[in-house]
Amino acid sequence: MNERFAIPAIGAIVERTINGKKHIIIQERWKENGDETNGLYELPAGKIREYEDAYDTVRREVFEETGLKVTYIQGEEEKIYNEETNTINFMPFCVTQNVKNIYSIICNHFICESNGEPLKETNESRNIRWIEITELAELLKHNKSKFFTMNVDALEKYLKLNNL
Repeated sequence: MNERFAIPAIGAIVERTINGKKHIIIQERWKENGDETNGLYELPAGKIREYEDAYDTVRREVFEETGLKVTYIQGEEEKIYNEETNTINFMPFCVTQNVKNIYSIICNHFICESNGEPLKETNESRNIRWIEITELAELLKHNKSKFFTMNVDALEKYLKLNNL
């Protein structure tokens, strides 16, 4: 039997206050070989490269998929780096594990902030935009199947945190 392992990844809930209202960035998934997942709403996300610090992955993936520069990641100031073992201990906002479906992945979701304006599209995403979180709550409530499954639980937890 060929043993296979879950792939570690990150997802970013990028917040910004616009006209006094909280927004997050969403995009439409558009990946090569994305098949039935292309066109779904998603958060910026991606796999952690070998020996890459999870916080560096957040910055890299947000920039690659949106063009935004991450300026703050919730909890980063509390990470513990152990020089003796060359390890870090960190606490993401939440973790989602795919136990069935397309591929086995464990996604560490982080809440962060950024500066700059989002790109219109990249080679992995389209229709990148800020969405007011009350609008997001309605969209998720009535159209959950239009969201990439790995982001649904994290978004619902985030909206609950914001009393929505």
